[in-house]
Amino acid sequence: MKIMHLGDLHLGRSVNDFNMIDDQRYILEQILAMIQDQGIDALLLAGDIYDRSVPSEEAVQLLDHFLCRLSEIGVDTFIISGNHDSEERLHFGSRLFETNHVFICAKYDGTIYKKECRDEFGRINIYLLPFVKASQVKFFYPEEKIESYEDAVRTALAHTDIDTSERNILVAHQFVAGKSADPKTGGSEGAAVLNVGAIEKIGADCFDDFDYVALGHIHSPQKIGRETLRYSGSILKYSQSEASNPKSAPVVAFGKKGEVSVELAELRPRRDMRHLKGKMEQLLAPEHIISPEDYVYVTLTDEEPIPDAMSIFQQHYKNTMKIMYDNAHTRETEQVVVSKAAEKDFPERISDFYHMMYGCEISEDEMKVMKEIAEEAGVINEAG
Repeated sequence: MKIMHLGDLHLGRSVNDFNMIDDQRYILEQILAMIQDQGIDALLLAGDIYDRSVPSEEAVQLLDHFLCRLSEIGVDTFIISGNHDSEERLHFGSRLFETNHVFICAKYDGTIYKKECRDEFGRINIYLLPFVKASQVKFFYPEEKIESYEDAVRTALAHTDIDTSERNILVAHQFVAGKSADPKTGGSEGAAVLNVGAIEKIGADCFDDFDYVALGHIHSPQKIGRETLRYSGSILKYSQSEASNPKSAPVVAFGKKGEVSVELAELRPRRDMRHLKGKMEQLLAPEHIISPEDYVYVTLTDEEPIPDAMSIFQQHYKNTMKIMYDNAHTRETEQVVVSKAAEKDFPERISDFYHMMYGCEISEDEMKVMKEIAEEAGVINEAG
């Protein structure tokens, strides 16, 4: 059996006010062609299908088209929700979809959804675990000690019947870390993942009973510890920090128990995303103008600001996303900002972050919870 693993589609996303729907449509058509060419039997979609809990009409239409084409091809499709998805909206019609081999688990109900598939070597069990928080699992198992995301996932798995003599696959959407290092983020995951990842962290050893673990949540493609526990990454580059981050889709081939191989199928976008850095005269020299349709971020090293720089660049790169400067003045300004931030204590930094995210002040009770979590994670000591 051959399985393709994708995650973090973020259908309907805009980047710097550029609507990415056409680029998403292009890459999904490419994926459909790859599925047919490579004889893929099943597709795993590991959450964040949509970019928002209330997706746009065009995002819903694009997913509808994609799922219809997968059904026509005859591929079994397995979908879970991510933290960006609305559980109710993604789960709607799931029982009806199963008749067309589209299996959706968007809401944790105290059990982990399981679907049995077969090939010439016997049974393969596919388990679907949507994005869960500690409170969601605690609701179903109040007698268990569940205080963290890892506690929640371990409890959910402990109450799942897993036959380790058979081949088992898990699809999940969480912040999973190896023994030696945290996963490398892409940069477009969102402030919650980038700033609070340590609190969400789940040890990779939670998933030792599974032959392959298809993860979503982190946008940079990578393995976590072993080759068969990995993030597929997002299907497109969604931020400047991903400009040099190639995208791919893991294709997993299963033989008999213990025989699993992973190959990465390169995803080639309609328009790449690049970061250009240098003086304007150099960057816009005719010999340096390449792929003018690409999305570009520009860092100018000119010491003096250039009037109407964006318009000038858009004459050569019409999809210029942002103009920045790196010169003596900006470096001096950055140093002042860093120095001021370093002077703030933990409550001040948390208050600033909370105000930035929600536009209001954090309450005393919420601050108390944040301090307790930070102490447990070792971010601050009890006196901090």
